[in-house]
Amino acid sequence: MAVLDRLVGLVSPAAALRRAIRLSEQGKFVDSFPLLTLAAKAGIPDAEYRVARAYLEGSGVPPSRAEGARWLQRAGSHGCVEAQSLLAALCLQGFVRGASAYSAGREPRADQLLFGDETLADPDFDSAMTWARKAAVAGSAKGQALLAYILIHGPEPMRDLDDGERWYERSAAAGCPEGNLGYALSLARYAKNEEGWRLVREQLKHAAKAGLPTAIYFLGTLTEQGLGMARDPGAAALFYQDAAEKGLRPAQLKWGIALMEGRGVAQDFVGGETWLRRAALAGDPEAAVLVGNLCLGNGELPPNYAEAARWYRRAAEAGDRAGARALGSLYLVGAGVAQDDEEAARWLRASAEAGDQASQVDLANLVLEGAGKAEDAGVLADWFRQAAGSGDLTAAFNLGVCLAKGVGVEQNYGQAALWLRRAAEGLPEAQHMYGLMLADGHGMASDLTEARAWFAKASDAGLPDAQVALAEMMVNGRGGPSEIPAALNLLEKAAAQGHSGAMFALGALYSGGHGLPADREVAQRWFRAAAELGHGQAQLMLGRYLVRGAAGEPNKAEAREWLERAVTQGIADAQSDLTALAEPSPLAS
Repeated sequence: MAVLDRLVGLVSPAAALRRAIRLSEQGKFVDSFPLLTLAAKAGIPDAEYRVARAYLEGSGVPPSRAEGARWLQRAGSHGCVEAQSLLAALCLQGFVRGASAYSAGREPRADQLLFGDETLADPDFDSAMTWARKAAVAGSAKGQALLAYILIHGPEPMRDLDDGERWYERSAAAGCPEGNLGYALSLARYAKNEEGWRLVREQLKHAAKAGLPTAIYFLGTLTEQGLGMARDPGAAALFYQDAAEKGLRPAQLKWGIALMEGRGVAQDFVGGETWLRRAALAGDPEAAVLVGNLCLGNGELPPNYAEAARWYRRAAEAGDRAGARALGSLYLVGAGVAQDDEEAARWLRASAEAGDQASQVDLANLVLEGAGKAEDAGVLADWFRQAAGSGDLTAAFNLGVCLAKGVGVEQNYGQAALWLRRAAEGLPEAQHMYGLMLADGHGMASDLTEARAWFAKASDAGLPDAQVALAEMMVNGRGGPSEIPAALNLLEKAAAQGHSGAMFALGALYSGGHGLPADREVAQRWFRAAAELGHGQAQLMLGRYLVRGAAGEPNKAEAREWLERAVTQGIADAQSDLTALAEPSPLAS
């Protein structure tokens, strides 16, 4: 039969092609390939295209991208629209380069067509445009979709949005799923009402029926947001699941979140984390951040900072600002990675440069402590100034801090006060700092009454530092009447939030004075609470209480420990107390 087939091919290349097609349909690719080659060498475009596909797919012949590309070039130059469309697609994917040479009548060498079998080149938009336009003009719906894609998403000099939309519309009308998808996205640019979104949805449905995961994903997005239909979280989740199972990375992220949070489906933490990890491993930076977050707080398991750092690094290296900030924060405290201020500054800088304001603030704090690059301070001040000028209150506060402390700019209390006053309209931190400047007369005349009013605003917002500052003014009658009970209430609120200064102040008040009866047991409890948080003056007072047994039995051994801690904090009086404690008592002799 093989000899007969060869004779048929020699007599009639067209007959050889027909015979090859029948053999291919029977799955006899090895037998069909020689006949295809005979027809292709005779210049039949369909045969050239089929030979190219055989090489590209390894059907009946060892796979070879170079040979596949060479035969595609020949078929495309002889008018085969299928070959032209496929060439355009391969050029866009970086499989083929130099493809425009053949259309100009110069057959390129194999090494001009492809990088190696495992290496992809950058997209060749020029060649892709040439082949896509040929196919599109010849009526190929696939070619029309490819041409539209290049006109809309290609390099700026090639772009023509209106022409691209027209080609997408033609491709969609011809029933091409990629055309439906592209036309839907074009329509979405103008959709402003129910009817507009309904048209988008109809085009997506056509593409989704063909199994395009991106179309299925966007149907999920429309369904989740209620565009063109009523919101339906359950139906949206099913769309995301379908697209996720087809390998679409953004859908894997959405499906994982739906399972984790129970959005329209039964909550499934294990399944949700599995899909998030799949998306993260596929390169989705947002998914990597979420997995990192799970490593820090996932059920009853203890935090795994080292694994969290690995996921945050994936996201950060992909340019995700949330991942960069999280990684920088781990370097700040040495959790899961070695503590390293410079490395922390590096990742916080990356996040800050991407516009993350929290990272800008963290980086500013590092700069104040001497970490980071020399130019960071000036850059930070510029970021804050630009954002503050646009009405951002957080940026106004940060700019005020920079001006007050001379970070990246010349120290200027007057300008600092102006920006802090603006930020104080909405930020408790700014209200507190502006109150401090009013109280101290920095950048303006001192005004204790006004300072007390700003402390009260920040205190009402729950800011512990402001509660302590207001309590001090109430105790001492500064800027208004003395109000001891109200001051105690404020200090207890701040102490409940872990403010060691408030704890020390409570200890001082309960030691006696200010119209309060002394309660040294309570005072000692507050001094101890503050001392354990590292408050140096509290450590000194606790040591003194223990030496004298002011609230019970003396305990000189423990007193010595607290006084030594106070000494290491630079509390001058602690050294003299420690020296006196070491001297023998006169009564002992």
